[in-house]
This record gives sequence, C-alpha cells and structure tokens, in this order.
Amino acid sequence: MKSLTSDTFFNGRIHIKQSRFGYRFSIDAVLLAHYARPQKHDNILDLGTGCGIIPLILAYRHPDIKIYGIEVQKELADLALLNIKENCMEDRITILCMDMKKLKHDTVSGSVGLVISNPPFRKVGSGRINPNQQRAVARHEINATLCDVVKSAFRMLTVSGRFVTVYPAERTADILAQMRSVNIEPKFLRMIHSGWDTEAKLILLEGIKGARQGLKVGSPLVIYGKDGSYTDEVKEMFLP
Repeated sequence: MKSLTSDTFFNGRIHIKQSRFGYRFSIDAVLLAHYARPQKHDNILDLGTGCGIIPLILAYRHPDIKIYGIEVQKELADLALLNIKENCMEDRITILCMDMKKLKHDTVSGSVGLVISNPPFRKVGSGRINPNQQRAVARHEINATLCDVVKSAFRMLTVSGRFVTVYPAERTADILAQMRSVNIEPKFLRMIHSGWDTEAKLILLEGIKGARQGLKVGSPLVIYGKDGSYTDEVKEMFLP
C-alpha cells in the first residue's frame, strides 16, 4: 500500500488513513454524510465508498445502523477495511471489494432502505483524466457510469427506499433524467455554492423509489464565508 497520511475527524474521535498520493475524500463526502439522514435500524449501501469516510461518519452519528461499503478498487477497499478496524466499527460496517453492477440482495442481507453515493462526476472524454489511477476511477466514469450507479441503487432499494447523492450542478439534467428512467423519483434538491456570489458547483439530491412526482428545492448551501472560512452551517457538520 502506498504511503498514507493520518487525519482525524470529530475532534479526534474518528481516525482516517488516506493515500498520500492517490484519491482523497473532499467536503463532498462530509455534505453527503450529513444529509443522508438514516432511519433507526436502517440497512445502508454506500456505492463507491473509497477509504470508508462516509460509513465512518454515519456509524459514529447513528450507532444503530448497518452499512455496507462497496469499492471496486482493491487498494481503496483494503484502506477502508483498515479504517473500519482502527475505529472499532467492524460490527456496524462491512466493506466489500466488488463491482456495484454485480451486487445482489443476498450480498447485503436483502434490500436496503438507503443508498448513498458520491459517484464519478465526469464522463470519459470530458476533460483531462488524472494520471493517478485511483483518482481517475473516482472522478471519471471508467468502472461505473452514472447509469450504473442509479440502476444499482434502484435494484438494491426496497420500495420507498431513499437514494441520496452529491453531483455536479452542470449535470443536474443528466441525473434527474437517469433517476426518473428507473423509477427513482427526485424529491429534494439543494444547490451547493462555494461562496455567496458564485455559481452552484454541486447539488445534493434525494430520490425515493416508486414515489409520486413532486420535487422540493431547498435554500442554497454556501460552503465558505467572505473571510474564506467555513460558514456556520458547514462548521456544524464537523462537530461530533
């Protein structure tokens, strides 16, 4: 395994190892974990779990849930396993190194109530692909397309189960169309802005399998204040 860095979360209550040179999680994962809002005793699926940061945050905040993290890259899956073990969460988090397209219900003990994903953002051929393989697979649709992610979510969700994701604002039309095409109805959308006077770069999006039509759009979420520090809303996401 490549050289690792050690980071902490929630005032040192969660310890995270990441590749120094490979893929590293960003604030996208923190936002997604905050807005996932699992229900008590939920079975949860994280498609493309990376180093396991989202399952760790969710398991820390919601000790009565069970999470399966799916990661196709073996090096990242091994790193997620290490992080789960070092945080003593093996009883709540299971890491599976596999292709999400091959997921079946018996792989994760049946249908799940919540699927979360911070999927690859860019189509292959759109922009420069990072020479680092970990980062390339995490950011470009190399091993899994948007269609693969949404279809996997639909297949694994129970009826009325929730799909929650973070995605580039410029591809909003793509993901809304893809979700509707498999009967995951978009129900809530929130635009994410770096600053008060910037265009939205990301969206937080929630859909429900088999739900009726009707989309609510929340107030904008702004990451940085005018002084360059996190806004109060974002600061709260980092509190234990």
